[in-house]
Amino acid sequence: MSKEKLTNQTDDIQAAKKDVGKTFLEEFSKSSTMVTILAIISGLILGGLLVALTTEEVYTAPSLGQGLRVALNAIWKTYEALFTGGIGTPSKIVAALQSGDAVDIRRAFNPFFESLVAATPYIFAGLAVALGFQVGLFNIGAEGQIFIGALCAVAAGIYLKGLPGIIHVPLAMGAGALGGAIWGFIPGLLKAKTGAHEVINSIMMNYIAFRLSEFILTGVLKDPERFVPVSAPIQESAELHRFFQAPIRFHSGFFIALVMALLVYILLYKTTWGFELRTVGANSNAARYAGMNIVFNTVIAMSLSGALAGMAGANEVLGINHNLAVAFSSGYGFDAIALALIGKNHPLGVVLAGLLFGFLRNGAVQMQLTAGIPIDIISILQAFILAFIAAPAIIRTIYRLKEPDFEEAAVKLSGWGGN
Repeated sequence: MSKEKLTNQTDDIQAAKKDVGKTFLEEFSKSSTMVTILAIISGLILGGLLVALTTEEVYTAPSLGQGLRVALNAIWKTYEALFTGGIGTPSKIVAALQSGDAVDIRRAFNPFFESLVAATPYIFAGLAVALGFQVGLFNIGAEGQIFIGALCAVAAGIYLKGLPGIIHVPLAMGAGALGGAIWGFIPGLLKAKTGAHEVINSIMMNYIAFRLSEFILTGVLKDPERFVPVSAPIQESAELHRFFQAPIRFHSGFFIALVMALLVYILLYKTTWGFELRTVGANSNAARYAGMNIVFNTVIAMSLSGALAGMAGANEVLGINHNLAVAFSSGYGFDAIALALIGKNHPLGVVLAGLLFGFLRNGAVQMQLTAGIPIDIISILQAFILAFIAAPAIIRTIYRLKEPDFEEAAVKLSGWGGN
């Protein structure tokens, strides 16, 4: 082969690679993933501006230049504290590893593992809401299902005695899932049989769950040795396994959440039943015409959604608190709605969004201590991100992204629809 032909072939290959890369970038820029990434970045930018605008030293600076430096320094300190609180301080991690001291190593890595602990209930609850969305159901009752799941799990953890951990833990987790499933079954059945809207019913079920948990924790489950309404500790055999010594609280619940995400993915995208569930969510009339059982699929979807939320409550009881107190949940069920939207109702997206929320939540504590920024800024950040996710046209206009194909947009929006 001549040198000239070899050169021409090389040029053709390079040109083909450039075309492939250009096509990939164009398609990625149109995808919802790109919008999600830019929405998160935009939320962080607006959060930084909010920090700067609410820093008093900015307005008392003697000149505009110094005021800008103060603002930038405040933003830097805020996000530095958020990062080190959620991930850890790199210098401390390196120093601890070099020292070889086990205690220092655990302390250095504790922020990272604590973020994973915070992310675990978000993953469970996010999967619950996302599964409902995929079937066209808005499960706003995840918070109540979390409470009922926690109640059932703590009861199993206290009253089932003499069992080895390999049996007791699955039974307690299963009890939490069953409790949440029952709490999801009721609005699902009402929706399927009577047409009653699941949003209203699940909200009402939330209030019943809150008051029922208060009643039980001041009655049969109350620890007689304490004055406050809190349950007795669960049996040690019911506790989720912790992988490290104190202060690290990282436990096996995180891996259970990942397994559940995988199972939800297999159910929705690799089985005929999952195809039916998604078809019912996309177009219930077409699904009915195709012979699919709308009532069964609606009821089972809400029950499975409730089971996942119940496992979030069981996770907190068996893995972290080892007992149950009134108002133990920090709004995981309500945050899960935003989390499912950010994750595009896909199990992998939910896991990534759950990790994001977990790191933000854990890092916010250090941010408040170090930078003096109120922890509520994290809720504002989440609100900014959610607003951009819910209105992707804003992101596409700001960053001049191409509009997605109609077919892709229709699929993404179909999960919102009610029947």
